[in-house]
Amino acid sequence: MAVTQESVFIKLGDHQTLHLRRIANQQPSGPVVLLIHGAVENGKIFYTHSNKGLAPFLAEHGYCCYVADLRGRGESKPAICKQARYGQTEAIVEDIPAFIEKIEQLESKKPDFLVAHSWGGVLLNSVFARFPELINDVKACAYFGSKRSLLNNHPKKLFQANLIWYFMAPILAKKHGYLPAKRLKWGSDDETQKSHYQSMQWAKKNPWIDSDDGFDYAKTLANLTLPPTLHIAAVKDKALAQPIDIQKFIDESGTGVQKMQIYGRRFGHKVDYDHINMLTHPQARQEQFIDVLNWFEAAKAN
Repeated sequence: MAVTQESVFIKLGDHQTLHLRRIANQQPSGPVVLLIHGAVENGKIFYTHSNKGLAPFLAEHGYCCYVADLRGRGESKPAICKQARYGQTEAIVEDIPAFIEKIEQLESKKPDFLVAHSWGGVLLNSVFARFPELINDVKACAYFGSKRSLLNNHPKKLFQANLIWYFMAPILAKKHGYLPAKRLKWGSDDETQKSHYQSMQWAKKNPWIDSDDGFDYAKTLANLTLPPTLHIAAVKDKALAQPIDIQKFIDESGTGVQKMQIYGRRFGHKVDYDHINMLTHPQARQEQFIDVLNWFEAAKAN
């Protein structure tokens, strides 16, 4: 059956509307997947309208995918501007729970599987810490280039993180009232001043503690067993998620099965992937996408 797409909108309070893109190939739907993007991004990292990307790939294999646009990003409205006062705390305690609730209304169950790119993995594990009752509903996760703290000292990291994200970005966010990352060609979407500040503090190796209410994510997760998680690393991802960074994220994300796999020519793959094309390169369908599918299929069988 052909893969079809439709938009689902969620009214969040009086001033915000969240967007989900439903991508599936059958009715009734198969296993349900929620996909969460990272910082300076939106849900388009997972799909195109012409059905390229991970979400359409999973839909071809019978999965019902819901791709989220976090508040102010993508087709969620209004777009981020200088009046936006929300940050990653709101994404963790309001946006992602609202996505899950809406999916349950539409599919009569919560998501079976979770997928994240980059900072989206940190947000999802933070959701598990805040709402541990969700853990038993999720059969498995797949995180592409997800890390919390940056431990590596590669020159690209020193430029992209230390110079741009830690030094220039706060100045620009203060000047404009938000971080105009899309205009600067730093990403596909913007960030609020608060979301940038909060993510910057965690990326700097500061404790995994919420700046709003002091919730200790690391302490909470240490006592939790999270769903089996496949962590995908890329050999050319030198700045944002080297294996050392991903391993640190694994180590502080509780107990449970967590596997890291690195993608590049020296590991038998056809492409040396980077932080973005690990999800957008056409060859990914034959390599990491297949591995994610197999990871999910194995979890279904258990």
